[in-house]
Amino acid sequence: MDSKMILDFLREVMKNNNRPWFQEHKDEYMAARKAFETDIAKAITRITAFDSSVAHVTVKDCTYRFYRDTRFSPDKSPYKNHFGAYINAHGKKALRGGYYIHLEPDHCLLAVGNYWLPTNILTSCRNEIMANEEEWLRCVESRDFLKYFGAPEDADWESPQGFGLEKLKTCPAGFPRDYPYLHYLRQKDYCAWHHVDEHFFEGEQWLDQMVKIFKAAKPMLDFMNSVIDDYE
Repeated sequence: MDSKMILDFLREVMKNNNRPWFQEHKDEYMAARKAFETDIAKAITRITAFDSSVAHVTVKDCTYRFYRDTRFSPDKSPYKNHFGAYINAHGKKALRGGYYIHLEPDHCLLAVGNYWLPTNILTSCRNEIMANEEEWLRCVESRDFLKYFGAPEDADWESPQGFGLEKLKTCPAGFPRDYPYLHYLRQKDYCAWHHVDEHFFEGEQWLDQMVKIFKAAKPMLDFMNSVIDDYE
């Protein structure tokens, strides 16, 4: 991927986030978007090799508009400062978990998992963890999962890595407070992310590393999707 060209363009957008500038540099935008989408097509192919559920997904299915929806935001900047692709078998807005690729100056990352889950589905996920505790621990306490994502703790998108964006402060209602793995039940999402530096996406070798990171999280993803799929 020509990530340097993409990120250089996004830096210029951050400094000149207005329509007149963008119209003057539309060709640069088209070149950056084409470079990004070309490698996202390659990423879909590589992910399909170990997760056939996304074999039907196209680049259009998983990429986003560059234009921001400013109707309900105090920030009226018309354009995003990143390119993102969410490769999900059920679509970008699905509850089912998928694979996310994010290019942004000083904030590139790969992420996997499920977020914004409704309470009833979260409850089912928590029950599944308790009912299949050993399987769950094999998913999220494997050497590779901990290497790339770590254990649940107070972390956000700015953290180098993390597992779970939001958590309850106490035990969820209806669950035992003395459960030894309560930290997994307190999670309000099962999203895992791993920051990479800006050189990560250069050339073709990034696809090999992407596969390693995503495959480390796939057992966790499959575990949660087996519950979520009952609701979609």
